[in-house]
Amino acid sequence: MEAHKIIVAIFILALASSLTLASDPSPLQDFCVAINDPKGSVFVNGKFCKDAKLAKADDFYFSGLHIRKNTSNTFGSTVTPVNVAQMPGLHTLGISMVRIDYAPNGGLNPPHTHPRASEILVVLEGTLHVGFVTSNPDNHLISKVLYPGDVFVFPVGLIHFQYNIGNTYAVAFAGLSSENPGVITIANAVFGSNPSIDAIILAKAFNLDRKMVKNLQSEF
Repeated sequence: MEAHKIIVAIFILALASSLTLASDPSPLQDFCVAINDPKGSVFVNGKFCKDAKLAKADDFYFSGLHIRKNTSNTFGSTVTPVNVAQMPGLHTLGISMVRIDYAPNGGLNPPHTHPRASEILVVLEGTLHVGFVTSNPDNHLISKVLYPGDVFVFPVGLIHFQYNIGNTYAVAFAGLSSENPGVITIANAVFGSNPSIDAIILAKAFNLDRKMVKNLQSEF
């Protein structure tokens, strides 16, 4: 009976530890360069792997993050990702990164979440007001003003944002704990879904007039 309890305890601990992983599954090989051709390839973590003997330096290389991006858009910000889609050598490594450019006087990376990754952000230029909101029921805002050299972390899955409060361009780099962290921009997802969420539902959820909801949906 005692041995049975020990076996059950070990099983529960193993199951619990597997559920607390905060990043992509660890690989069992040096690397797995992602390719689209299934011929003679092994399927790992959702993608086919190139024969390791055919791997080359360009599979693990990306250039261009030194270039300032155009921020002439609705939000005044541009995110340049470097994930498995841009660098196939990232597959199974559980990491990726982005460069974020913000226009002066209000460039915004709007409230969003990464369903598969935590994010750590460092400011290179400018002054950013950043923050995230904790989950229900508290919905507590944790925020900070960041200057060049400052670092801030956004826990996995929580809604977060960055806002340029300075009168100059701002630039930040962020690392994420997934090769493909995903992004859900809250306003786009809620008011810009395809097909649209019924205006009655959104009007009740946000305590808005149905006409206002329709107007918001027309903007996305």
